[in-house]
Amino acid sequence: MYDGPVQDLIDELGRLPGIGPKSAQRIAFYLLKLPKTEAQELATAIVEVKERIGFCERCWNISENQLCITCGDPERQTGTLCVVEEPKDVVALERAGFRGRYHVLQGALNPMEGIGPEQLRIRELVARIADEDVDELILCTNPNIEGEATAMYLARQLQPLGLKVTRIASGLPVGGDLEYADELTLGRALEGRRELQA
Repeated sequence: MYDGPVQDLIDELGRLPGIGPKSAQRIAFYLLKLPKTEAQELATAIVEVKERIGFCERCWNISENQLCITCGDPERQTGTLCVVEEPKDVVALERAGFRGRYHVLQGALNPMEGIGPEQLRIRELVARIADEDVDELILCTNPNIEGEATAMYLARQLQPLGLKVTRIASGLPVGGDLEYADELTLGRALEGRRELQA
């Protein structure tokens, strides 16, 4: 245990996701060794992102303006809307070459943490579908319990709207070994199997 500002810094760093007590302590001591100008640049970057970055009023991705870069792009495919949990998922899909539009839920259903449909951007999604020309809704939630529950909930809620609702395929990663795969992953890989063309 340290006194004053050092312990305060360790405590604050420890509140970050994925940072345990030992990592928080290591980061704090790294920051203590930094030249004051570099530490100030880090602090300024944190304050600036909190002041300047918000959420796109259409898709709920992060944005510096009312509309994010994706929503402001007239070259985007208009008939396909990809639903993701977090803004970081948009980046992953962009790297994979998806060129449609997005809707960011800002999380996934998780009753254990008190996250129900009201805490997600589901109402906004339904409003977008009504206002925009959407042919297909791709559910790209994570392949875990919360993501699966969210995808099933959305599919049930959106079925009466009569649009095509699809789910991304999931299964074994290239280079993975069967012996290390969990039952859910193997089950999804078997369900999503396709015919090989010789």
